[in-house]
Amino acid sequence: MNLKDKVVVVTGGSDGIGKHICLKLAAEGCRLAILGRNEARLASVCNQARALGAPEVRSYAMDLMEPETLAATTQRILEDFDRVDILINNAGIWHKAGPLDSIPAQVLIETVQTNLTGLMQLTQALLPALRKTGAAAILNVVSKSGVVAQPGQSVYTATKYGVRGFSDVLKQDEAETGVRIAALYQSGTNTGMFAKAGEEVPNHIFTEPEDLAEVVVFMLSRPAKLWMHEVQVEL
Repeated sequence: MNLKDKVVVVTGGSDGIGKHICLKLAAEGCRLAILGRNEARLASVCNQARALGAPEVRSYAMDLMEPETLAATTQRILEDFDRVDILINNAGIWHKAGPLDSIPAQVLIETVQTNLTGLMQLTQALLPALRKTGAAAILNVVSKSGVVAQPGQSVYTATKYGVRGFSDVLKQDEAETGVRIAALYQSGTNTGMFAKAGEEVPNHIFTEPEDLAEVVVFMLSRPAKLWMHEVQVEL
C-alpha cells in the first residue's frame, strides 16, 4: 500500500507507541486523525507531525471509556476527512500485576473497556467508511499478552486474547470487502504504560516505541499482493 495521502486514524496517539506511529506515518505523507485523552500532548504530536511533512493533522481528545464521545468523535472524523483508509487500534492501559482479587473493580472495568470493548466499538463505527475505499486496512497493536498467558495479568491478558480473536474473525469477515486486517504482537515496550499503573519495571531493557513504529509502517506499506496478517516482535 502506498501510504502517501492515506487518511489514518490512530488511537492512543498522544504518547508512547501511538505517538511514534503518528510521527513515522507523518514522514510518509499520511493525513492523520490522532485520538488521545490529553489535549496538550495531542497538540504537541500534531505539531511534530506537521513538521515531518504530514499534509493534514487533526487531534480528537476523547476517552474510549465513553461510548457516546466515541460515536461523536467518529462522526467528526468522517466530516473532517470525508474518508478513512487505515485504522490503527493502539490505545491500551495496564493494570498492576497481581492475583485477580487484588485488581480493583473499577480498574477491571476500565481495562476491558479501553483495551477491548472500546476498540471494537470504534472499529464497528468506522468499518462502513473503510469498506468504501476498496483498499483499506485495520491494524491492531495487541501485545505479546494476546499470545502468551503470564501470571498476574488476568484482566489485561483477557482483553488481549479478546483482541486476538476479534482480529482473526474480522479477517475472515472482511476477506471479500477490501479491508485487510493485521495484528502486531509486541513484547515489553519502553513507554510510560506501566508507570501509569504504579508498576515498577525495567523499561530500559524493552523494545523502543520508535522501533515498533517502524514495524507498523513496514506492515502497512507492503505491495498489494503481499499482506502481513500478523507479526510477533520479541526482545
